[in-house]
Amino acid sequence: MKKDDDNPTLGNSGMHLADDLQRHYNFTLGRVDSHVQPQYLLKALSFAVRDRLMERWRLSREAETNKKTKRVYYLSLEFLLGRSLSNAVKNLGLEDSTEKALHNYGCTLEELETSEIDAGLGNGGLGRLAACFLDSCATLDYPVMGYGIRYEYGMFQQRIEQGRQVECPDHWLRDGNPWELERPDHRRRIKFYGRTDHYTNDVGKQCARWVDTSDVYALAYDMPIPGYDTQTVNTLRLWKATATDEFNLGSSPL
Repeated sequence: MKKDDDNPTLGNSGMHLADDLQRHYNFTLGRVDSHVQPQYLLKALSFAVRDRLMERWRLSREAETNKKTKRVYYLSLEFLLGRSLSNAVKNLGLEDSTEKALHNYGCTLEELETSEIDAGLGNGGLGRLAACFLDSCATLDYPVMGYGIRYEYGMFQQRIEQGRQVECPDHWLRDGNPWELERPDHRRRIKFYGRTDHYTNDVGKQCARWVDTSDVYALAYDMPIPGYDTQTVNTLRLWKATATDEFNLGSSPL
C-alpha cells in the first residue's frame, strides 16, 4: 500500500503537530485556560495524532477497494489494547515531533502517556493475543477488521482498604475515548428471548417467524489500529448495546 501518491498530507514535524494540538485544545475541546490542564492536553494530543491515523485509515480503505482485496474478520470477546497514545506515536514514528510539540507546555510525552487510562476491553491472555494479532496484521499490510464488545466496565480497579483487597468498577469511558468514532449509520437490531410462531403465508407455504422478543440495538464504534512503520491502518469495530425506540408502558408499574 506504499505508493508515492498515497502519502498522507498532514505534516509530522514538531511545528505541525504543535499547531494541531493547540487547535484541538482551543476549538475541539473549547478550552481557553490560562494554564493548560493536563487532562485536556492529553485529549488534544490524542486528537492531533488521530488526525494522522485518519489519513492513513482512508488510504488503506481506498487501496482495499481499488485492489478488490479480501479482508479477514477477527472476532474476540476481549481486546487488551493498552494505551492507544503511546502505541500510535511509536507506530507513526512521532516520538521526537511529539516531544517538541509538548515542549512549550512544560510537559513530556511520558507524563501524558502514564495518565492515559487503559481501554477496559479485556483482562487476560485472550485479549492481549487479539490485540497483538491486529497490530501484527496492520504492520504486515494485511487488511483485517476486528469485532468485539464495547464494555463500559471491562476491568476492575483494585484497592487496598483496611488491609484487604477490594475490587471496584473501572469506568474507563467516564471522560470519553478520543480514539473511537461513533458510527450511527451502522446500527443493528438484536433479538433476545421470544418464541417461534408457525404460520401459513399467502401462497400456502408453511413458514416460521421469531416473535415476542426483547430487542436491543447494537451501535458500532470504530477504533483505528495502526501498523508499525507502514501506511496501513486497520479497524477494530466495537458494539455497544442501546435501548430501542420502543417503550412498553404496559410493563411499567407506574
